[in-house]
Amino acid sequence: MTDNTSSAGSEADDWASALAEQTAATSAAAAPAPAVAPATAQVFQQIQDAPAASPLPAGSNATAVDIARVLDVPVQLTAEIGRTRITIKNLLQLSQGSVVELDGLAGQPLDVLINGYLIAQGEVVVVNEKYGIRLTDIVTPSERMQKLARA
Repeated sequence: MTDNTSSAGSEADDWASALAEQTAATSAAAAPAPAVAPATAQVFQQIQDAPAASPLPAGSNATAVDIARVLDVPVQLTAEIGRTRITIKNLLQLSQGSVVELDGLAGQPLDVLINGYLIAQGEVVVVNEKYGIRLTDIVTPSERMQKLARA
C-alpha cells in the first residue's frame, strides 16, 4: 500500500521503475522487437512545430487561435473492456455477486476512448495496487476519419 504522504514524484518513479522491470522481463522472454519511434513522433505533431494558424477571414475581430487555451480543456478518458446488451428485466435482477458477460475476450486489448471516440488500445497494468493502462496501439487520425465515415 502506498503512503499518502508520498510526493507525486515518488509515485511517478514507482511507475517508471515498474514499467522498466516489466519491459526488461518481456524483452528477455520475447524475440527482440524492431525499433519503434515514440507515439508522439508518429502521431502527435508538436504544437510549437506546427505552422502558425492563418488569420481569420476579413471582417473578423478575432486573431489566430491561441492553442495554449485549448491545452487545459478537460476531456473524458474511458477504458472499455467490453460491452453487452441486456433487458431491463435482467438489469433489475442484478445483485452483488452477479456476473455480466461482455463481448470482450480475456486477454484482448482494452479500448481507450476520449469523449467516446476510440483513440488507442492498451493493456491493464498494476503498480502499487493501482490500475493503469499501457498503450499498445494508437489509432492514427486517418484511421479515426475512416471509422467515422463508415459510421
